Amino acid sequence: MTDTAGATETVDDRPSYRRMSIYGFALDSIAHMPVVILKDAEEANTLPLWLSSTDALSMVAELVRNDASAKSDRKDLLAALLAHLGTEVAEIAIDDMKEGLVTASVSLELNGEMVKLGVRTSEALVLALKHSLPVMVASRLLEDSPLASGDSGERFTKLDERRFVDFLENLDPADLGKYPM
Repeated sequence: MTDTAGATETVDDRPSYRRMSIYGFALDSIAHMPVVILKDAEEANTLPLWLSSTDALSMVAELVRNDASAKSDRKDLLAALLAHLGTEVAEIAIDDMKEGLVTASVSLELNGEMVKLGVRTSEALVLALKHSLPVMVASRLLEDSPLASGDSGERFTKLDERRFVDFLENLDPADLGKYPM
């Protein structure tokens, strides 16, 4: 892997990946689902990732909990486990999308060996935010996404961001079963 921002990278027989970062959150007004928006450094490519309401609430809860625990000396379970093993998160990746389901992974360097773990997309995104890491996105996902490039970034506005925040603030846990997953 290289440190070039936004670069497409290929290692051995691995597919190429594009370095992206979490740009923001929105609410898809048609599907009524939260969307995480990834962009590359040049903001030339955009990849929206739709999340279930449960995953979105899980992300928010984890980030709020992480913020609260940062004010104390206690580490969360993963941080304590990584410290005990003498490793840290090396890479966050969005690897594939099949039938609308996104697969993500987290790579750790442990005893000089890279260990890749399959995780839920929301867990990978939370780790990227907590550890200030880029998200490596398989280039073929950008090629297949109708919103990956061009002026698609204009579809998500400050109003969309505000609507997503309002959605999360006003979401009643009893309503979780009524939204499509």
